[in-house]
Amino acid sequence: MSASETTSIPQFEPRSLERKIGKELRDTEPGKVFQRLAELIYADSDPGAIHLALANAAVDLIDGCDHASIMVAANGRFRTVAATDQVAAHVDMLEREVGSGPCVDAIVEDNFQVDPNIEDKCQWPDLAKRLLDETPVRGMIGYRILADNRKVGALNVFSDTADALTEQSADQGAVVASFASVSFMMLSAKEQAETMSRGLDSNREIGKAIGLLMAAHRFTEDEAFELLRTTSQNLNMKISAVARKVVEGQQSQYARGERDAKPSSAL
Repeated sequence: MSASETTSIPQFEPRSLERKIGKELRDTEPGKVFQRLAELIYADSDPGAIHLALANAAVDLIDGCDHASIMVAANGRFRTVAATDQVAAHVDMLEREVGSGPCVDAIVEDNFQVDPNIEDKCQWPDLAKRLLDETPVRGMIGYRILADNRKVGALNVFSDTADALTEQSADQGAVVASFASVSFMMLSAKEQAETMSRGLDSNREIGKAIGLLMAAHRFTEDEAFELLRTTSQNLNMKISAVARKVVEGQQSQYARGERDAKPSSAL
């Protein structure tokens, strides 16, 4: 893709909440930035808002950082979940096309990956050529993001000025990346809790359906469950969905019986 074609890349336009968060982070001292991020994480906010706030924080807190993104790995594939601008999104896309670079390697390897000047013997020559031709980026760092001791993604830092990303920049980025790992762990915990809650709801539905079938047809508990299981297979539906239909049908029948039992009003 040529430089003139970069406009076809989807823009990462922040929604209203994300735009408000980004504005609040600008020109704010680091302690307050992390405090605001912590409030955002514990407020049960949308994951997209958290990801974009972290990327914005990288630009605000890391010396020499002009663009930032967050890339995640799932089922052996990489995708960008947040980018401060189109440049960051484009760099991520190039890394995925080339198959290597600081962001991709940070997810795969154990250490953060850094090249402050890609014009000088870059360790990713194929990527460097594309970046020099298509973007203003001249330096970059990739930090892995951990959740539950698993490498789940990377915080990606880009600079438009060669050698602007210094050792101090690398240390600052490590702090932001650590905070990103905490954020991902919190999101993972919330997702697990929601999954468990849905599982409990499904189990309650199945229990109700078994009880109704036992009462209506004098089935044993095993016979009622076997009927649900067989129906689930025949209809290619989850057993919890079949159970919900049984419960809804019984409720509908009860409501109909209640209406039929009421005396008709005189004309």
